[in-house]
This record gives sequence, structure tokens and C-alpha cells, in this order.
Amino acid sequence: MKSEFFRASLLACFSALVLAACTSSSMAPVEDRSRVSPVATAQPVAGPGYHTVKQGETLYSIALEYGQDYREVSDWNYLADPSRISIGQVLRVWPPGATSADGGDAIVSTAPVVGGAAVEQRSLDGAPPASLNTEHVKREPMGGKEPYSDARYAALSNPAAAGATTTSAAPTSTAPASTASAAPAASSSPASTTATVVAATPAASTQATATAGGIVWAWPADGRVTGGFAQNKGLEISGKAGDPVRAAADGKVVYTGDSLRGYGNLVIVKHNNNYLTAYAHNRKILVKEGQNVKRGANIAEMGNSDSDSVKLRFEVRMQGTPVDPVNYLPKR
Repeated sequence: MKSEFFRASLLACFSALVLAACTSSSMAPVEDRSRVSPVATAQPVAGPGYHTVKQGETLYSIALEYGQDYREVSDWNYLADPSRISIGQVLRVWPPGATSADGGDAIVSTAPVVGGAAVEQRSLDGAPPASLNTEHVKREPMGGKEPYSDARYAALSNPAAAGATTTSAAPTSTAPASTASAAPAASSSPASTTATVVAATPAASTQATATAGGIVWAWPADGRVTGGFAQNKGLEISGKAGDPVRAAADGKVVYTGDSLRGYGNLVIVKHNNNYLTAYAHNRKILVKEGQNVKRGANIAEMGNSDSDSVKLRFEVRMQGTPVDPVNYLPKR
């Protein structure tokens, strides 16, 4: 009898303790996530002034396509290693704040004001998204490959000014690029804007000239035209190995090398913000990147690099678009 009474009392005490614990404890708060505002994520810009990298492209070929210096394109996109770009990557190919390839009118845009502290966003490969205004953001160079310094920041912020005190070496790779991520290594510093001027040869003074696009033009070689613009996006001019290849107009050498498939040893000269010329298949290149050249200056020797015969492939590009050189060169 006593054991039954004891058992009943113990059960009653246990029940009372459980009831007290339940009534004194507060329930865990429940978060209503349906009321949390989504955070907007900046997406890479795709449109005028930007280019999406495709299979087989390199920074050199993209810069040529848009009529730009590949080193400037590298700086605009904060590329620590210009030889490493990836398929699908969005690159700025016009100067920051420009509405055309020649660096014209500044872009003015508006966007809704979003509350909260600003957040700097980066893509997976470490480069800032092209849609963000990063022109005045201080940061150490991408990937921590170089320690932060005011001099390095100034170089990234103003490549043109930095070029006045630095020099650049030409790319030395001889293997053609087959994928976007396997391009040869490029120089990491801008070309000097005070480079030696390559003077024209005495014979250049007797060359016929023509003025078009605000530029005085002359023929880049003396041989016969064997291929026209419709077939080659330029002219093919025949000759013998070692024949002189001359600058068609005054300008600055912005590329020398063999990193563009189908061009062999190539020289690219930029004449102003709108025009550049390309000289392909050379046997030997006589100028360096960053040098200023005069119309008629010998810049290469004719050859057959990446070609089945000795010839010069000569292109004129207006804001990156190939145009017929015959419309610019003097009549023969």
C-alpha cells in the first residue's frame, strides 16, 4: 500500500515539474524570411564598349578587333596577367567613361539608390565586375602578386601618365594561341610615350602621298598587289624576302610579335584614336613597342612567316573595323 502511494506521489511530482518547465520556457523566435529584401547582385555589362571572350581569342586579337592597345585594355580590366583571360569573361574595350572606341563623350547613367553600406563585388577570377565604377577605388593589385603602393595605384588609375616613365618589352612567345586562356604572356607595364622616333628613310620623301581621315598616307611596300580587300580584309603585296616594309603614316608602335594566328611576325601602328595599320608575315621586325615612327620609316623586312609565300599583308582599321586600304593610299 505504501509502495503504491509512494509511486503515485512520485508520478505527481514529475508531472508538476514538467508542467512548470513548459509554462516558464519561452519559445524560440521564428524569423519571417519572406520579408527580407533580396540583395541586388551586379552583373557584368554586355553591350557597347564591352566584349565577351570567345573560344580561341586572345587579348591581342580582341584589342586589334577594337583598334586598341592591348596594354590599355589590360589596364582598363585590372588584369594582373594579360595572358590569362577566360571564355565568357566580359572585358571593357572602350576607355572608361567613353561612348565610342575613340574615347568620346562620357557616359552619364542613373541608378536607384540602395540603402546600406556599399559593397565591393568581385568576379570569381578576381577582377572587378565591369559594371562597377572602380576608377577611384583603392585596392592592392589583383591576387596580391604585388604589394599595394601609391605608385602602382597611380599607374592603374592613369595608364597614359604612367607610360611616360615606364617601358615595355615586346611579347616573345612564338606559339600561336589556340584558346582564350592560353595566350602568350604580355608585358605588364605600359609603353613609353617618349620612345625614340624612328625616322623615315631618304627615299620616303619622294613617295606619293594621299590624305584621308586626317592622316597623310603612303604605300607600305613597293611590290605588286596580289590580293584585294574582299578576300583578305586588307591588301597582299608581293616582294622578295628582306624587302623593306614601311610605316604607311606617322604613328606609334603598339604591338610587335607573333601571337595572332594567321599573321606571323606582326607590327601594329596606331595613328590616332580612330586608325591603326597592321603589317603581317614579316621576316624580321625592326621596331619595338612604344616607339614613334614616321611615314616611310622601315619597320620590318618582308617575309613569309605564317604564310605560304613571301608577301606583306597590310590592313587599315578604323576603330577596329577593317576598311579598304585602297581608299586611303595614293593612286599608283
